[in-house]
Amino acid sequence: MCILALDQGTTSTRAIIFDKRGKIVSRAQQEFPQIYPKAGWVEHSPQDIMGSTVAVIGEALIRAGLSAQDITAIGITNQRETTLVWDKKTGKPVYNAIVWQCRRCAEFCDALRRDGFAEKIYNKTGLVPDAYFSAAKIKWILDNVDGARERAERGELAFGTVDTFILWQLSKGKIFATDYTNASRTMLFNIHTLKWDEELLRLFDVPAAMLPEVHPSSHLYGCTDARLFGSPIPVCGVVGDQQAALFGQLCTKKGDVKNTYGTGCFLLMNTGDKAVKSQNGLVTTLGATAEGKPCYVLEGSVFVGGAAVQWLRDEMKIISSSDDSEAQAVKVKDSGGVYFVPALTGLGAPYWNASARGTITGITRGTTREHIIRASLEGIAYEVCDLVQAMEKDAGIKINRLAVDGGACKNNFLMQFQSDVLNLSVVRPEVAETTALGAAYLAGLNAGYWSGIEEIKKNFEVERVFTPYMDEGERATLLNGWREAVRKATL
Repeated sequence: MCILALDQGTTSTRAIIFDKRGKIVSRAQQEFPQIYPKAGWVEHSPQDIMGSTVAVIGEALIRAGLSAQDITAIGITNQRETTLVWDKKTGKPVYNAIVWQCRRCAEFCDALRRDGFAEKIYNKTGLVPDAYFSAAKIKWILDNVDGARERAERGELAFGTVDTFILWQLSKGKIFATDYTNASRTMLFNIHTLKWDEELLRLFDVPAAMLPEVHPSSHLYGCTDARLFGSPIPVCGVVGDQQAALFGQLCTKKGDVKNTYGTGCFLLMNTGDKAVKSQNGLVTTLGATAEGKPCYVLEGSVFVGGAAVQWLRDEMKIISSSDDSEAQAVKVKDSGGVYFVPALTGLGAPYWNASARGTITGITRGTTREHIIRASLEGIAYEVCDLVQAMEKDAGIKINRLAVDGGACKNNFLMQFQSDVLNLSVVRPEVAETTALGAAYLAGLNAGYWSGIEEIKKNFEVERVFTPYMDEGERATLLNGWREAVRKATL
């Protein structure tokens, strides 16, 4: 018997089957298109999300030579904040999924801050008013899709983050639920009472009848419809992707920290049963546990991390593949004074500047393609450095070890540079798919596949540790140059 993790991400959907030792038995992945209706707007087709979901689950089973009956449970992890609204009878979405990166609601969120709602929202949700989160996206759909608000008020429409939509579709409408971690990213969920907040629902004009039930991340949600994969499969875990990675890295103790290098970059610290209030531009959110009650987490979110490398590949066409970025970056000894601030969809933590735009500074006649590529990778590391420094101030501790995961953590140049500018050890695990692994662990613990955390800890193996060798003077010079580049990006 095995555990299947479904990792529905921003640019692709993956299914990974794990065995008892946490090793990968098989995997399948399918990319899907990004939709950009206007500058700063990002959407996904719900059909692409579900089509890829069903396809990769089926393919992973075939590759492993397994049937649905060989799967003890499914764990689902997903891109967070991305918002869908659909008809409760037909399951048909009323609009495309509005992606977490989308900035269409930025002016509305700016108005909330000007009108003095920021403190109230933060005190209830741990979040800052920003277009990143789900609430303003729901309001936009209800206000801009013909008839949507009236249908929602009649109780005909459902809202969900991607996990909820997948649960609904895989169960043919029998499951309408989410978990604490995803609910905590909507800006409608009170992270202290662990309930949907009536005052926030009124502020964003969202009918309560649209909202799913909320359960722990490790929980029996129900089963997939038998017609999809031949037999019903229990879904025993649901968790937002970054909290999944935190659990997959076994950051289960207070003070444990990880960073995921995906489409964006996400630095999370487990703060235990205490919600730490940030004074430095971070957010407070809920984390996953194997028990019923969630833990609290400090989080810093960078909107564009690995997506900067995709931009080099797909739009600029100066690299042929994401892997090529490392080979090109090491051809030059440094970036030649070039800085790339990858604010392609604004700046997230700790700046929260929706109007910031991608900026390349320091270009001279001697600047080459390799300098630009290297500066792009360095820009990702600088962004993470900003988050670490903010987190150290909020938590009141010195971080000396950073656990890493995500696709871009495979880039050895990036990881070494990250270690250098942070002046701390960067630890890369043997299994880099820690987001999927975290979802698998949460599902498997609920289903009894694993007996507990101690059994899981025996699976963890380190692939490589990067240690800093940059001298303090060079580090200070580089970071000062980065801060000046950020200043120019936010003018």
